[in-house]
Formats: sequence, structure tokens, C-alpha cells
Amino acid sequence: MRAGVGKFLVFALALAASWIVGSNVPPTWTVERITLDVHADADGGLYYVRGGETVHFDPVPIESAQLDPALAETWTDAPSVRREFVSATETRDGRATTAYYQLEAKYHWGYWSLLPAAIAVLLCWLTREPVTSLLGGIVSGALLLTRYDLTGEVLIPSIATTNAAGVLVLYLWLLGGLLGVWSRTGAAKAFAEFMAARFVRGPRSAKLVAWMLGVIFFQGGTVSTVLVGTTVKPIADQERVSHEELAYVVDSTASPIASQLAFNAWPGYVQAFIFVSGVGFLATEADRIAFFFQSVPFCFYAIFAVLNTFLLSVEKPFFLGGRMRAAMERSRTTGRLDAEGSDPLSSRELQSSNVPAGYTPHVLEFFLPLVTLIGIAVGTFVLGGSPNVHWAFGAALLLAAGMALAKGMSLKDLIAGFHDGIKGVVLGSVILLLAITIGGISQETGGGIFLVEQLGESVPYFLLPVLLQLMTMVIAFSTGTSWGTYAVAFPLAMPLAWAVAGAQGLAHPELFMTLCFAAVMDGSVYGDQSAPISDTTVLSSVCTGCDLMDHVKTQIPQASVAAALAAACWTVLAYFTA
Repeated sequence: MRAGVGKFLVFALALAASWIVGSNVPPTWTVERITLDVHADADGGLYYVRGGETVHFDPVPIESAQLDPALAETWTDAPSVRREFVSATETRDGRATTAYYQLEAKYHWGYWSLLPAAIAVLLCWLTREPVTSLLGGIVSGALLLTRYDLTGEVLIPSIATTNAAGVLVLYLWLLGGLLGVWSRTGAAKAFAEFMAARFVRGPRSAKLVAWMLGVIFFQGGTVSTVLVGTTVKPIADQERVSHEELAYVVDSTASPIASQLAFNAWPGYVQAFIFVSGVGFLATEADRIAFFFQSVPFCFYAIFAVLNTFLLSVEKPFFLGGRMRAAMERSRTTGRLDAEGSDPLSSRELQSSNVPAGYTPHVLEFFLPLVTLIGIAVGTFVLGGSPNVHWAFGAALLLAAGMALAKGMSLKDLIAGFHDGIKGVVLGSVILLLAITIGGISQETGGGIFLVEQLGESVPYFLLPVLLQLMTMVIAFSTGTSWGTYAVAFPLAMPLAWAVAGAQGLAHPELFMTLCFAAVMDGSVYGDQSAPISDTTVLSSVCTGCDLMDHVKTQIPQASVAAALAAACWTVLAYFTA
């Protein structure tokens, strides 16, 4: 009872603080200046490419700009314009040239900007109940932004977006429906029995299959998480692999491997944020993509994360946290795959098969839809540069349903399986929508902008990679997104690294910038991976049947050791770039 009162008081005080700050403390305005890599079209119009999209613009001379960075801190009201494109004449290599910048007005409330994410994470830790915890963070952000109509001004605008609709279609209908059909046809169980008879000989080989699939599905993020988790869970459950172990292997071979085997959408997305005016080896898109791949050997966190999941799979980890060790011992000795009092995000409808009488499962009912799913995802990536996961999961669902009907399952039983699948992932889908909402709230309150501002140009050069790592870890943990963190951090980090390298006379500035780039990449991945408000963290729990906070608490120690080893490597290498 007392513990419940204490949690309520923490929640009430945090909301009161949010309301007081939002009502009485004016935000601090700042102007972010982003250097643009500008091209001219056939008609002489100027444009740049960001996130794969071509953006045309008409610049004004910087002397005429309304957004003056020097005056931003004196603003008491929002500026009349929030974004401007400007041109400036600069001298480079002894000759005049024209540079183009995007000026964007942003604001924050200092450390208070981190309050919504901090409340959500703290309540997740205290209550182990993610829905109310995320709602608490959302309410805090709404109060800070003085949006008191929570439904009309916050929830509905967030849910009524293409991103949110995509979550509902993909993870509620398509993924849930596919899992439900597989459960009803017994295809998942048939696959587990097939793998157990031919490849799997115990917990180690079951986890090793998960690790290998994580490497093979190197597209990263949600696609890898869903594919690996749903594929391996039946095998792992049969071999008494705890859900905490499996969730860690699935989560830690998703984004980390995507940054190592980066033949995916990552280089094209990231390169748009790392243009630095006057830096020759970042001059063109091809140069920046080459620079991305050049950094891969220095993404030490990703390397250590993938390595440790392999070592955990063969049960020879270089570090094993106490909670993970306890989970392994519990599942091996008692057969209990979840901790006492846990609340797995995958419901009981998906925990066992409910095959109709007279229906005989076959392993091809699992293999063929899975191959179709992977083939369409990879094929659309090769042809279009981005995997169309909705097509992939939709085709897999239709094929699985068609095979079941062709084998004699009644439409009533098939639809019942589809319903069970949807019910099985409703909670995870709700949490995903709330995670999207609080991620947007956290970005809007300016927490990432504030953290970026705290990093000055006077830091010792050999500490800059680690400072960038720590900064991006906090931003990604607070917002639940690595790609969103890249958009915030890279426009500052790369010019800053170049300025520090020049000011402190480093002999190998390109290597130094490579280390800083890798630190931002890996710090963002760590923060995203560790955050209970991250979509990949939630999906790793949903697809492996793990309690969300059990997954978070068992993964963070392993991930933190990998991050610490990476920080040591960057510091040592940066020191010797002088």
C-alpha cells in the first residue's frame, strides 16, 4: 500500500512540475543552422536531398534573414517564421563561394524538456506497467506544451498519422493475423519440431539459430525484430530458452547488425545529415555513403553487441548480468520461461496451438509464407531502395490463409485464428502507438536540442567521441528512436568534429571525424535499444513473448558493457589521431 502511495506521489509531483513549468516558464529559443548540399536543376532551381526526398527552396541573403541566431535567446514570443533558407558568400581556399544554410527556430525548457521521457521511464521501472507509464509521460509533455485537451491536441493528431496507421495495419492486422493463422494451423509448432529434429539440439543451438537469422535479416529495426522473433520463438520455447534471453538476442542483432552489414536504407538516410561545407571527403552523396561504409569498422558498440549475443548464444558470454543469469537458471531448471509476476506482451492466444480436429499441420505452411515474406521484403528493397514490409506481410498472410483453406480448414476456424492473433498483439500495438506519441512529444519539448547545446567546442579532442556517444545515448533513450536522434545530432556533431580537428591541429582529421561519426551512430543505437519507449524494444518483447521491463532490465547490463568497451576504444584511437 505504501509503495503504491509513493508511486502515485512521484507521478503527481512530476505532473505538477510539468504544469508549473509549462504555464510560467518561457521556453528558450535557439536557431539551428544546417549546412545544405545544394544542386541546381535544369531550370536553375535550387534543391537538396534529405531522407530520399528532393526539396526545392528559394534562399534569401543571410543578412536579410529573420531568424538571427545571435538574437534567438532574447525572443519572448515565437518568431513569425520557423524556417528559412539563406545564402552566404564565404571565402574558401582563397576564393569567394556561395554557401547555403537552413535556419530553423526551435525551443526547449532546459532540463525540464527531458521530464516527459524521464517520467515514462521512471514509471515503467516502478510499476512494470508500460501503458499507464507511457500515458504519464504523454500527459507530462502535454502539460509542458500547455495542450490541455489531451485527446484533441495530442493523442488524435499523433494517432491520425501515416506512421501510426502503418503500425496498426502492419503489427495489429498483418503480423497479428499471420501469427494467429500459424497458431491455428499448427504451422509454428510443425516448424519447431522440424528444426528440433534436424538442427536444434538444446538451448545453445536454438539461440544460435536466432543469432544467425538476426545476421541474415540485416535490414535492421522492426523488420528484423519481427522476422527473427516470430520464427525462432517456437523452437526456443521448446528448448527452455527464457524469453529474456531470446528477446536480448533478437533485439541486439537488429539495429547493431544493420549498421555493420549496411546494405540497406541506413546509408542513404544518414548521408543527408553529414554534409559539412568545405570538407572535400563529404562533398557529394557518393562521398558521404563511402564515408559511412568507411566508419563501419569503428562502430565498436555494434561489433561488441553482436559478438556478445553470439557468445551468449553459445553460453560463453564475456559478461552476464545477474538478472540474465537468473533467467537462464530459472528456465533450464524449472521450465518457466518468464519471471514470477511478469506480464508478457504476447497473450495466451499465441502461446499454444488450437488446431481443429482432423487438420494435419505441415512445416511448409510455415516455410512458404516465411520465404514469401522475406523474398518480397528483400526484392522491394533491391528494386526500390526500401523494403515494402506491408506487401511482404500481406502476401505471407494471404498465402498462409490460402494454404489452410486449400487443405480443408473451414473459413470459420481460419477467421477464429485470425481473431486470436489480433487479440494476441493488441497490447503491443497500443504500446507502440503510445511510444510513437511520447517520442514526438519528447522531440517537440526540445530535450535533444538542449542536450546538443550543452556540448561546447572547447572540449579536449580525445573526449569528443565519448561525449557524442553519451549525448546521443541520452537523446535516443529519451525519444525511443535512433533515426530521429541522427536528425538531431549529426548536423551538430560533424561540423563540430571538423572544427575541433582544425582548432587543435589534428594530424588525421578524417579519421577523427570517422570516430565521431561512429560514436553518434552507436550511441543512438544503444539508447534506442535500451529505451522501454522504443518500438524495437517493444516489438522484441511482443515477438518473443517477454515482459517489456524484464527485457529492458536484462538487456541494459549487457548493452552497457558493450558501450563502455566501445567508449574506451574511441578514446584511445582519438588520442592517437593528434
